[in-house]
Amino acid sequence: MNLIIDTFDYISNLGSIVMVPVMIAIVGLFFRLGIMKSIRAGVMVGIGFIGLNLVLNLIWDYVGPVTTILIDKFNLNLSVVDAGWPAAAGLAFATRVGVVIIPFIILVNILLLFTRQTKTVNIDIWNYWHYAFTGGVIMTVTGNFWYGLFGAAAHAIIALKIADLSAKRVQNELGIPGVSIPQGFAITTVPIFMLLDKVYDRIPGLKNRRIDSEAINKKLGIMGEPLMIGLVLGIILGLVVGYDGKNTVELGIAMAALMLLLPRMVKVIMEGLVPISDGAKTFLQKRFKGTEFYIGLDSAILLGHSNTITVGILLIPIALLLAMILPFNTTLPFGDLAATSFFIAMATPIHRGDFFRTLISGTVMMAIILAVASYFAPIITETAINTGFQFPEEATKITALSAGNWIAYLIAMFAKLKVIGVLIIAVLVGGVLFFFRKNRSEISETENNN
Repeated sequence: MNLIIDTFDYISNLGSIVMVPVMIAIVGLFFRLGIMKSIRAGVMVGIGFIGLNLVLNLIWDYVGPVTTILIDKFNLNLSVVDAGWPAAAGLAFATRVGVVIIPFIILVNILLLFTRQTKTVNIDIWNYWHYAFTGGVIMTVTGNFWYGLFGAAAHAIIALKIADLSAKRVQNELGIPGVSIPQGFAITTVPIFMLLDKVYDRIPGLKNRRIDSEAINKKLGIMGEPLMIGLVLGIILGLVVGYDGKNTVELGIAMAALMLLLPRMVKVIMEGLVPISDGAKTFLQKRFKGTEFYIGLDSAILLGHSNTITVGILLIPIALLLAMILPFNTTLPFGDLAATSFFIAMATPIHRGDFFRTLISGTVMMAIILAVASYFAPIITETAINTGFQFPEEATKITALSAGNWIAYLIAMFAKLKVIGVLIIAVLVGGVLFFFRKNRSEISETENNN
């Protein structure tokens, strides 16, 4: 057991840049793609993710200082500090649940695949930290390792089912076949975005109007191109925070580079995934007629859509404004503030690339995230203390916007009831599985139409 734990602890420390290519290659070999083709596919996806991470670093390098200045301008003085997703992930893997989370969730995924309860093969191992985080906070409130493991499994099962539900929309919007997004935070936004999408369909001003990147390009011409939108947004941000001319233009160019390069990195990832997808289809059609499987990936691939990154940048000042005016909020957005694009990544496929719907949904989602992060703060703080986490300077309470998801919060609150709570969670997860199984044909038809 110690050897298994040490092995998967080593794997989790490799990071997504190493793990994802290796997993892609293994999946390729499993689907009989051939050694060299499998390795090439894995390396190509790895190159794409390296490029994606390099481009995303522009957000932290250039937008990070902007957020700090905006916080000072808004004069925010809140009691809980957003420590950010790197801190939350480190904290999650440091818990007892986090140590065994990788082999455990792989087993859960395999079990669901064999029983045909999911179509998603979740190779996004690094982001298993979201499930570990849920399990870790449950351990904090119950003092029981097994309750924590059960809660982590519940989160993973719900994630896989929502990944199946949203897969076709993701594929259609990005043009990447055979993929889904089971990332632990991203899936929690899907039911909310789908509900809001139904509401928008009933609002006269939004019902028959669709403004996506193509519509913006047609109306604005060259100024509607993603790189020009990034340039303008960067310059506006620079002027708002009081940058001088040089730094303002530099920020504008950086944002333009972000808008231009992100989609190109996603295309590199797609080049690696297409052979895997084709090989999977051929393999599965021979052995499981009528069964379709998806490769579960990080929600980062959704940031290649110009709509996502544009709205994400606009959400930075919106999030700060919400933090200032919402009466229930105690969280100071900081560590995850430059990562707002991840919070609305699933809105783009759900709203079919519509700019205004994504922006409205993003604003609603940020309010929900702030609320959950604030309510979660005492438990997260206690969990951090238990794992020996190093608090940010002058912070006595911490949380993370990336951990502010309502599914983890609900599971943790039910788990506080211990045996009764476990029964409630089991019934809820069973209900989710039953609902999707019973309505499988209707859901598939709806998604295909979208």
